[in-house]
Amino acid sequence: MANPPRARRTRTTAAQKDRVGVWLFGAMGGLATTVFAGARAIARGLAAPQGLVTATPLAEGLPLAPLEGLVFGGHEIRRSTPREAAREIHAANGSLPAPLLKAIDRDLVEYGRRIVDGTLVNAGRGIEKLVADGEAAKPLPLREAVARIQDDLRAFMRKERLTRCVCVNLCSTEPKLAPSPAHATLAAFERALDGDKRSLVRPSTLYAYAAASLDLPFVHFTPSDATLIPAVRQLFEQNGAPYAGRDGKTGETLVKSALAPLFKYRNLRVLSWQGYNMLGDRDGVVLDDEENKATKVESKDRVLAQILGYAPHSKVAIDYVPSLGDNKTAWDFIHFEGFLGYRMSLQFTWQGCDAVLAAPLVLDLLRLVELAQRRGERGAQAQLACFFKQPIGTDEQDLHVQWHRLVAWLTAARGAPTAP
Repeated sequence: MANPPRARRTRTTAAQKDRVGVWLFGAMGGLATTVFAGARAIARGLAAPQGLVTATPLAEGLPLAPLEGLVFGGHEIRRSTPREAAREIHAANGSLPAPLLKAIDRDLVEYGRRIVDGTLVNAGRGIEKLVADGEAAKPLPLREAVARIQDDLRAFMRKERLTRCVCVNLCSTEPKLAPSPAHATLAAFERALDGDKRSLVRPSTLYAYAAASLDLPFVHFTPSDATLIPAVRQLFEQNGAPYAGRDGKTGETLVKSALAPLFKYRNLRVLSWQGYNMLGDRDGVVLDDEENKATKVESKDRVLAQILGYAPHSKVAIDYVPSLGDNKTAWDFIHFEGFLGYRMSLQFTWQGCDAVLAAPLVLDLLRLVELAQRRGERGAQAQLACFFKQPIGTDEQDLHVQWHRLVAWLTAARGAPTAP
């Protein structure tokens, strides 16, 4: 197994000590581009840190990585540039204003120089169709693919003189991966890699395995079930790196996890909870494929039973509506029973820009898992459950309980010693 990257022996300034690498898998998607643009805008004083928990009084006194010290790089399967991706977002919905793009243009160009080709090993047709004909390189054998990802991460850290780096999975939602005995243990999984068993992995599996092998903290922000299989989680825990996931909770499910406890607390029985989601953009294109959609629907549909303690009639539907772009819309209908068996209903509509909702969560998460590593924590970071639809390390889905656990962790971390 490869050794973790070692910092080059050079004299390190105080500013360099605050520099933290951020490696984005899916580096030129709408979310990744918004994360980068937002981080640079806040660092330059061009925007307020609205939406960041780590910019509230709760985070005061915490030795968090400063946003101005974040150095971004990543893997991407499409042939484009961050400048083109940002301009595409501006043209589609204006969430990245033209004056902001002009101010960070040089940053976007520099970010583009730190983006390298990703892998399409067993990615599925929904993701493969995002790549134009002739652009996709022939997939390497699994061991070679992993070695290349590891080399890319080492080169990034070496060139930028980084001693710390956080990896974040922002790739498009992959088709579900059928469970296999090869996923159960690290030894079995590595035999599968040696045997080039491509049907047992997705691209995100290889990305997460490479990060774990180099002892790098990892945030799994997508619904893909192939990313943190038990074998990969074992490697993270064995090597001492913290990880968090999965599937960022940004819209309908966020509202659902806040509202569902209301019915539980007041002993109002939920009879039916129907949810209908419409979205466009590349996420919509990918989720228009039934294989990929099944992964996302499963992620959104688990919340209610875990909060309520029973499973009401429930259905989540997702449709691709090209004209919406990244401005998704969700409509929910809740039918419930109250005193004397009288039936009532509640409805809500949630409309928002997906990347704008998600980007501050990504920035919060990468700063918090990086802090967790410096605090000597390893494995699943259950205190970050409030950020995810399917939090790893806990079955708790009640947003209020999740929130109080995060606050308790932040309080404990304030003033506690951390590694430099």
